[in-house]
Amino acid sequence: MHHVSILDLSPIPEGGTPADALANTVALAQAGERLGYHRFWLAEHHNMPGIASAATAVVIGHVAGATRTIRVGAGGIMLPNHAPLMVAEAFGTLETLYPGRIDLGLGRAPGTDGATARALRRYFDSADRFPNDVVELLGYLGDPDAAAPVRAIPGAGTHVPVWILGSSLYGAQLAAHLGLPYAFASHFAPDYLAQALAAYRQGFRPSAWLSRPYAMMAAGVFAAETDAEAQFLRSSQLLAFARLRSGTPGPLPRPTDDLDSLIRAGLRAKVEHALSISATGSAATVRRQLAALIERYRPDELMITAAIHDPQARIRSFEIAAEVWKTLL
Repeated sequence: MHHVSILDLSPIPEGGTPADALANTVALAQAGERLGYHRFWLAEHHNMPGIASAATAVVIGHVAGATRTIRVGAGGIMLPNHAPLMVAEAFGTLETLYPGRIDLGLGRAPGTDGATARALRRYFDSADRFPNDVVELLGYLGDPDAAAPVRAIPGAGTHVPVWILGSSLYGAQLAAHLGLPYAFASHFAPDYLAQALAAYRQGFRPSAWLSRPYAMMAAGVFAAETDAEAQFLRSSQLLAFARLRSGTPGPLPRPTDDLDSLIRAGLRAKVEHALSISATGSAATVRRQLAALIERYRPDELMITAAIHDPQARIRSFEIAAEVWKTLL
């Protein structure tokens, strides 16, 4: 494994505001840079009352401007919501402003509900055009062609690294076919992780973008001074995910010791399964659990995420995690 990185959904905490969430995001990115994390990625979600990163490229620019060395990018941009040219222009502009620090991860899902997708003026059938849209986008970011009738300016010649994101075999196969790096969303969709990584590695075809396969997996990490404290902090994410699955998303809840009364047993089991690629506990416990995940899946890079209500506890969690993963590289 080469690197460890951070995925942040810029969570809006219960009792807080989007401004609080974005300030917390910057503080976490600055801490991540200080701690030696390799990348800091943000994700596109719309009409979500608990997530402040809907205008993902704007937030990426804000974070990149507040940091100096850490790579900043999208994990990801939901391409069915956008024209490839506009994505190329946005990320070409970011790369021009912050050269050598910008990543572009692309997802096939709309990242929202049907009504919001229609409000975005894009539709679910756009996902069927995803491979063609990826190839079109790669063309805009590649070597400039003065004869091309349409060019991304800025964008052409920036060669922004493009990743394919996925939670099934589809993205793995596409990334392998196109010769692009691949990131699996195992932090909330664990079922096809092993199969997807195997399909990607076995089917990979070298390209102008990448000579050999490079696979990232994501995991939740909740670290604290004790196992009990870490489990308490994680309760916010479990409750938030349960509410999302129940169709009642909201701000990131405050942590609780009483999940059993707040999440019915059947739903609790499904939530625990969906979020099972994770490590929760003291430094010793997190080290043991992360080591097992790395040994089993052999990722080239690990991206960790944690929806923790208290921003200081969240930074402390990433501090402990950094102490741990530096012993595992």
